[in-house]
Amino acid sequence: MWHKAAVQPFERVAHAAAARAGALLRARYRDRQEVSFKSEVDLVTAADRDAERLIVDCIRAAFPEHGIVAEESAPFPGSDPHRWYIDPLDGTTNFAHAYPHFAVSIALADGDELLLGLVHDPMRGETFAAVRGGGARLNGTPIAVSDTGRLEHALLGTGFPYDRRQHTAFYLAFLAEGMRRAQGVRRAGSAALDLCYVACGRLDAFWEWKLQPWDTAAGRLIVEEAGGRVTDLTGGALDLDAPSLVATNGHIHSAVLDVLREVRGGTP
Repeated sequence: MWHKAAVQPFERVAHAAAARAGALLRARYRDRQEVSFKSEVDLVTAADRDAERLIVDCIRAAFPEHGIVAEESAPFPGSDPHRWYIDPLDGTTNFAHAYPHFAVSIALADGDELLLGLVHDPMRGETFAAVRGGGARLNGTPIAVSDTGRLEHALLGTGFPYDRRQHTAFYLAFLAEGMRRAQGVRRAGSAALDLCYVACGRLDAFWEWKLQPWDTAAGRLIVEEAGGRVTDLTGGALDLDAPSLVATNGHIHSAVLDVLREVRGGTP
């Protein structure tokens, strides 16, 4: 188990990097964006790349031996088992449309163990953070998952992968069942923030397919340190490269898994 003091230098750099990237995104989000497409619906903006460069430069300056896995650039293996997972702009589609719901996500792992996670929402001025064994916080104040104990009283979150045009009916079947069984379902467009909203009790559960480790690493640790539970879609243990996940307050985890299992007739 890592002592929190040992993680503090990493945490300071993560906060500084996220603040710099967040300031850039906040300054640019109303501008007409320079957009290119990585796939039919997966887009990237110049702001993604510029924000990532700020974050990577901060980390490389402080910890040149650390590995880096970032969304918009090739992985840097490093010579040390520490590895950073960086999404400079989670919610790029929102950002490109001047929809003010997006975040910077930064996590650090030692091998396969997550040590810290940080998700910064520059539009709301909210920074969610967690250190392994040290709890989760929002702007420095401790947070915890909700105590909702029944699925029919729960507010759920979900997202749709980039192959949603090819598998629309598959993904909508789960959304429909969530609408039928829960109090409500939200689809906001940022998995990192969805996970943080589970951590602070704004959502009671979240599920999504085909995510990347830079989307989920920080938020996953924040949920776990806030007292929640994160697994794969069958309830199994989650590794850093797992493409799909379920995150809940723990109380309704089995109920959410049951819904997914009942609806699931295959994989897209």
